[in-house]
Amino acid sequence: MTPRTTARRRSCGTRRTSTTAPLRAVSAAVALLAGVAPGLVAQRYWQAKLYPFVFYSTIDGFWGAFHYGRYSPVGALERPEEHLASLGFDAAASTQGSYRVIANAQAPAWWEGWRASLTFVAARANRLGYYGLGNATSYSSDSIAAAGPFYYRVSRTSLAGRATVQRRVVGPLRVLAGAALEHSDFRPLPGPSVFRRDLASGAVDPATVPFTDKVLRAGLVFDTRDNELDPHSGVILEALFASGTGYTRTTADGRAQLHPLERLVLAGRLAAEGTGGNPPLAAQQEMESSERPFVAVGGYRSLRGYHDGRFTGRGKLLGGVEARYVVFAAPSEAKLKIVELKLVAFYDAGRVFGPGETVRLTTTGLHRSGGVELALRFLRNSLTVVGYGRGSEGGQLLVGTSWSY
Repeated sequence: MTPRTTARRRSCGTRRTSTTAPLRAVSAAVALLAGVAPGLVAQRYWQAKLYPFVFYSTIDGFWGAFHYGRYSPVGALERPEEHLASLGFDAAASTQGSYRVIANAQAPAWWEGWRASLTFVAARANRLGYYGLGNATSYSSDSIAAAGPFYYRVSRTSLAGRATVQRRVVGPLRVLAGAALEHSDFRPLPGPSVFRRDLASGAVDPATVPFTDKVLRAGLVFDTRDNELDPHSGVILEALFASGTGYTRTTADGRAQLHPLERLVLAGRLAAEGTGGNPPLAAQQEMESSERPFVAVGGYRSLRGYHDGRFTGRGKLLGGVEARYVVFAAPSEAKLKIVELKLVAFYDAGRVFGPGETVRLTTTGLHRSGGVELALRFLRNSLTVVGYGRGSEGGQLLVGTSWSY
């Protein structure tokens, strides 16, 4: 039986611009793939995608974007990966001044038992949320009326490179090793803001703005999902440790999918993360994963219905459940449908922990949200999700190219 491995899930979250160097590195990665396995390359083929698209975000307004990719499909093989290997280049810019440029090379199934990824990201999140540090930070619409629209906002610019290698140990268990280099900077937006106040008071250490982070990562990944992009059954468990510049990070994440009825998939997630040392603001705003870090707590990948980066802290706790029901599928007799349209209902919960607090499983202090989504899967490597989530402070339009978890 072919061992199952997992590939990077695409995310809608903001990521990090010099495009020349990233593309050279990506080309070198492809040359390495071809050089190491010339016999295999001769038996495989590549397909290309190029398309522009436009979408709308509650936070950043309208986005204009395009995607170019080359990928080697798995063909008729029954594997959970989206493809054997891929190259991708994405660029997008919003009407609110945000942008992202991503160049990546992925090899989830090019070599049996191995998977590798190399990613370069340049991005600016020009309306990222910053409400202060800690789980009890307050939000007041009166503050926005008095101080201006950017009172709870900050502009974050990032430039990052990230490499990851995974090796299957036995069955669905893999060992992971990786490294990352990231430079991040924060800029106050016009007018009074919580970030400007915390930077002046020292609550946000001025020595960490800007900040260059050098990270080494290691961990274990246990993955039994039947399909990585759109799983119907299986679990993925991650235990990760990272050592950054002046701090450490320990992450545990579990996601499961059940298929009790032909048209229904139930999914759940429980994740926790703690840090040691003195993590900078940039690290406190994100949560680690085997794929790429994502903004937490608040946003599509962590707490839907809340603004990206709504809660910031040294420790994090996330949980969620959702039901995905197929309302249309074609062809109806095929095991793997060419097209599936799903209606999704979800419930998310999460919180952060401040200095001196122990990260623990608790229902105290949880922030909760719920909502609905429509998801369209086309073939085995394309998924688009749109929806609406609502928490105690209002709601957010949701757009993603992968499941939230």
